Amino acid sequence: MIDYNKIFENAKEASRKLSLTSDSQRESAILTLAQLVDESHNFLLEANRRDLDKMDINNPLYDRLQLTDSRLDAISSDLRAVAALPSPIGEVLEHRVLPNGIDLKKVRVPFGVVGIVYEARPNVTFDVFALCIKCANVALLKGGSDAENSNEAAISLIKKALEINNLPIDSCILMPSSRESTTALLNAVGYVDICIPRGGRRLIDFVRNTAKIPVIETGAGVVHTYFDRDGNLEIGRKVVENGKTRRVSVCNALDSLLVHKDRLKDLCSLLLPLSSKGVEIFADDRSFDILSKDYPEELLHKATNEDRDKEWMDLKMGVYTMDSVEDAIRHIALHGSGHSESIITEKEDTAKKFLNQVDASCVYVNLPTSFTDGGQFGLGAEIGISTQKLGPRGPMGLNEITTYKYILTGEGQTRP
Repeated sequence: MIDYNKIFENAKEASRKLSLTSDSQRESAILTLAQLVDESHNFLLEANRRDLDKMDINNPLYDRLQLTDSRLDAISSDLRAVAALPSPIGEVLEHRVLPNGIDLKKVRVPFGVVGIVYEARPNVTFDVFALCIKCANVALLKGGSDAENSNEAAISLIKKALEINNLPIDSCILMPSSRESTTALLNAVGYVDICIPRGGRRLIDFVRNTAKIPVIETGAGVVHTYFDRDGNLEIGRKVVENGKTRRVSVCNALDSLLVHKDRLKDLCSLLLPLSSKGVEIFADDRSFDILSKDYPEELLHKATNEDRDKEWMDLKMGVYTMDSVEDAIRHIALHGSGHSESIITEKEDTAKKFLNQVDASCVYVNLPTSFTDGGQFGLGAEIGISTQKLGPRGPMGLNEITTYKYILTGEGQTRP
């Protein structure tokens, strides 16, 4: 029988020990891990292959689960990028001397123990470790059973990097992949300081509804791009193609294209790059009538009401006709998830209205939503994309996995 309390006690003790380590020591562990990844491609790919063999290749999660040489190169590159970033720990956010002479500082500090519940994404194991250890946080990881072998291989390298650099071995803990383990983590009051779920809507809902510890919601994205009456067609083609087809299984991938009614005549041209990549279109009546003239019949379907709320995670996309930018903003308010939204327009006033009124963590003008990524934002990597408003919002880098405390120094002052 698994002793979860012992796991959590070990994590808490490691957190206390990490507070005594230096920035350079923790940075060195990340660089050591990057080198170990470079030297261990065959080891990691073989473990990943065992996971892939258990999954249907048509499963949208297959792409998220898959590791390749190029993806491993990207992982080690991201690790080095995080290591090179300045540590936020100890940063003085505010400093003033009170009228009574007390010196007050507001200082950035680690959360302590950060729990991550995630699905079939072995790269998350590396990203979370690097970001957490850089900020002197313990990473308590609960991966899915789909990636069990991949995660265990990754953890073995992480433990080796910690040992080489004389850091607490429990600075990163991989919990068992069972559902029971998830429930134990979400109820670890007094041990786990924050929990961040990374995955689809079902996972996020389960974590939010089950947890007794604080939760930061991330991940699920029903993402839109609005092609305005004043949109540039060439920009539109590039933005829509990249947003939809760059990687279909990630949360920043385009799910629904909204098209101004005056630009329906350009719709077939706008979607031409998608047809060559086999993207299935689920269109409302007005856009369906236009697309039925040129878009491949086998790839064209009529949209249902349920399609408007789908995060496709596949080579599929909804297309809906809008009467105005206000109509598009209302549609996004009803069907968006607060993740990422984009407008294609050459009109500054329209762009300003969209930026001001669309409620999402990241809002773009003439750019694909695929840029919603910690690495792209210069954060080195990310621990998730927060879609909530309380606390962090958008890509969560180093600053977003810290908190602060007030430090007050005096000379014996007493309160009247």
